[in-house]
Amino acid sequence: MTFAIHCRDLVKTYAGKPPVEAVRGIDLDVATGECLGVLGPNGAGKTTTIEILEGLLPPTSGDVQVLGRSWRQDPDGIRERIGISLQETILSEKQTVLETLALFRSFYRSGLEPIVALERVSLSEKQSAWIKHLSGGQKQRLAVAAALIGDPELLFLDEPTTGLDPVSRRQLWAVVQDFQARGRTVLLTTHYMEEAEYLCDRVAVVDQGRVIACGTPRELIASLSGDHVIEFAVDGGLDFVDWPLPTPTPQGDSYTMSVAKPHEVIPQLLERVQRSQGKLMHLTTRQASLEDVFLKLTGRRLDEDGES
Repeated sequence: MTFAIHCRDLVKTYAGKPPVEAVRGIDLDVATGECLGVLGPNGAGKTTTIEILEGLLPPTSGDVQVLGRSWRQDPDGIRERIGISLQETILSEKQTVLETLALFRSFYRSGLEPIVALERVSLSEKQSAWIKHLSGGQKQRLAVAAALIGDPELLFLDEPTTGLDPVSRRQLWAVVQDFQARGRTVLLTTHYMEEAEYLCDRVAVVDQGRVIACGTPRELIASLSGDHVIEFAVDGGLDFVDWPLPTPTPQGDSYTMSVAKPHEVIPQLLERVQRSQGKLMHLTTRQASLEDVFLKLTGRRLDEDGES
């Protein structure tokens, strides 16, 4: 197996009193041709890690190889072979779509013709439109087209669908899938669990500067106690002494519990609530998801702030 990204013991420390350890020894491999999703709350070190891999930040220590090369030894060679789409890209509003891509194309020795890049993101009909007249979803697809213009082997996408409507989000998903179908590699960060499950071959969960879990979405979900989740809230509290069921995870005023057989667990739960003289406020069941994996691993949901 060949790797598009290979890093070992990656560390990034920012000077201060005390120093801030943003990344604390991350090991990460991304196989050629796969889509790896990186999940983590704010303050977890995810963005710092990605910026080091993109060559935007130098690491404090550790080994980083991108497409078999080192940023220290061959930065220009790596830049010719990667594409980057940031979470927010500011483009000149008084340029046309085609002019914008022609400008980006001039930065590379070889690559796609601007009209071909537009076709890949389904923006051909907007080639003569000014940037300021594009919708949010169209601007985001144009930013991805700018990342594709050099015909990269490796594409970095930093939360590419944040703030987009469901239709625009699905359109960008199709762009990512088309890119990967050409045998290329994608490193994706996202706050949408559905997006990670849909697009990613594997997912790495980052928290407190470390990778705390990595695997396929199916493998990570299977690591729970079961593939069903019971969510419930009790007024008056519960007695957890000699608790016979899987340990619930507190989430605000509610609890979540991963189980394999909800039809067997729910009667026991109701009996326990009655014994505790509490009042069941609500109870729902659903299929387990990556959100549940993240909650179990970190004790909080992905959209919660990771900084104390």
